[in-house]
Amino acid sequence: MSAKASKAPRDRSELQQIVANLIQGVLVADLDGSIAWANGAALEMHGCTELAQLGASRVGYRKNFALRYLNNHRLTAMQYPLDRLVTGEHFDDVTVEVIHRPRDEFRRVLELRGIPVVSTRKIIESLVLIIKDVTEFESAADRFERAFAANPAPAVILRLADSRYVRVNRGFLDMTGLTQEQVVGRPFHELDVLRDAEHREAALEAMREHRSIPQQEALVRMGDGVDKFVIVAAQPIEMDEEACMLFTFADLDARKRAEMSLRRSEEQFAKAFRLAPVPMLICARSGWRILAANDAFGDATGYHHPDIQGQTLREIGLWKSARILDDLRVGLDAGQETRNLEVPLVAHDGTAIDCLLSAEPVTIQDEACVLCVVQDVTERKRAEADVILAIETVMKDTSWFSHTVMEKLAQIRQPGRVGGELAALTPREREILELICKGQGDVEIASALKLSRNTIRNHVANLYSKINVKRRSAAVIWGRERGVASY
Repeated sequence: MSAKASKAPRDRSELQQIVANLIQGVLVADLDGSIAWANGAALEMHGCTELAQLGASRVGYRKNFALRYLNNHRLTAMQYPLDRLVTGEHFDDVTVEVIHRPRDEFRRVLELRGIPVVSTRKIIESLVLIIKDVTEFESAADRFERAFAANPAPAVILRLADSRYVRVNRGFLDMTGLTQEQVVGRPFHELDVLRDAEHREAALEAMREHRSIPQQEALVRMGDGVDKFVIVAAQPIEMDEEACMLFTFADLDARKRAEMSLRRSEEQFAKAFRLAPVPMLICARSGWRILAANDAFGDATGYHHPDIQGQTLREIGLWKSARILDDLRVGLDAGQETRNLEVPLVAHDGTAIDCLLSAEPVTIQDEACVLCVVQDVTERKRAEADVILAIETVMKDTSWFSHTVMEKLAQIRQPGRVGGELAALTPREREILELICKGQGDVEIASALKLSRNTIRNHVANLYSKINVKRRSAAVIWGRERGVASY
C-alpha cells in the first residue's frame, strides 16, 4: 500500500492500526483541514496518483473536486466532508458523486464516513475519511430506475417494512388514471393490487414471506373508481437494502369484457336454440358427435337431448345412408353451404321422415361445430304424391284435353324434368315428336317437313318403338313429361 505525506513523518501508529483493518480508501487530515496522508485506494477513487493532486487542504480539495448528492444537488463549501470534520461533525454513510474538475470525464460515486482519531490521552490528533467506492452498485441502481421508469408494462414497488408503495412507473399511471402522488407513499390496504385475486391468500402469504407471486387474475381500482381486470405477478427485490415486492400488470380488461359479452351472446344463442320451433342439432365437426339438440328436434324425431348428447349421428342411426354424412363433410371442408338437401331421416321409433337438411359451420367455445337445421316435409311430399296420382289418373285418356292443359298437367307431374331418353332419339324423330305434341297429324307433319307420308309413318313407328308407346295420345304424354313443349 502506497502512501504519501505532506510534512515530516509523525508517529501514526493509530493510523496504521485503522488501515490494517480496512480495505477501503483512507484519507487523513490534520485538525486544520490540511491533507496529511492517503492510501492508494483513496487516491485511485479520486482519479489521482499523488497526494498533491487531492489538494493540500480542504480548500484545495474543493477546488479540485465537485461533489453532488445523488439528487443532483451540489454540496456547499460547509457540506464537503473535510469541512464537516474540521467543525467537529462526525458522520456515517454519506453518498456523493465525485467529479475530478481537471478531468470532467472522471466520475465516481463514493460512500464517506468521517471519524476522529483519538490518542491514548483521549486527544483528537487527526481526522479520517473512510471511503467506499459504490459506483458499480449506484450505476446498477440508476439503470434499474431508468428501466423501471421507461418500462411500458405497468409496475409498482411495495416496501414490505411498512407496506407502502415507493415507486410507480408511467405504465401503471396510464393504466389506472392515478397520479404519482396518489400512489407513492400510499399503503397497500388502500391500493390493494391483489383484490379478488384467484389465489389471494396464497399471494398475500408469499408477499409477507418475500417470495414470488405467480401470475393470476385480479381487480385494480382505477382513479375514477371503476374496477379493471388485470393479470398481476410479483417478484421479491431489494431497494436500499430493504425488502420490496415488484408488482407487474397486464391489462386484461378488454379481453375479459369481450369474454363476458361472448358468454352473454352464447347464453342468448343457447336460449334461442332451445326454444326455436324448427328442429336443430349442433354436432362437433370431428366425428359428428352430438353436442346439443333442441326441443323441436326431440318432438319431431323422438331423440331428446339428454339421451343422445355425446353420441354420434352414426351411432344413433339418424340417417338411412351413412354416405350423407360423408357428403356433408366434403362440402363443409370445401367451404360450401348445404341448403335444403333432401335426405331421409329415421326417427327413434323407426319411422321414415322425409326432410330437408341445411348445415352451417359454426365455432362454439373454440371448437369447430356444425349447426344442422331439419325441416320435415313428409306431409308435403305425401300431398304431392296424391296430386301426381290424380294427374296420372286423368291423363290416361287425354283425347279431350287441350294441348295447353296437357302441358300444364305434365309439368306439375314432372316439374322441370328433361328425360335422358330424348338423347336416344334422332334429330328427325325429335322434330316429329314435337309436331305430334303440338297436335299435328301425319299429313301435316309430312307437309311441314317436306317428306312423304310413308316416310313419316316409318319415323313415327320407330319413335313409338323407342319410347314404348302404341298411341298418339301416349306419345304426347311422354313428350310433355320430358319438356318437349319447350324444345
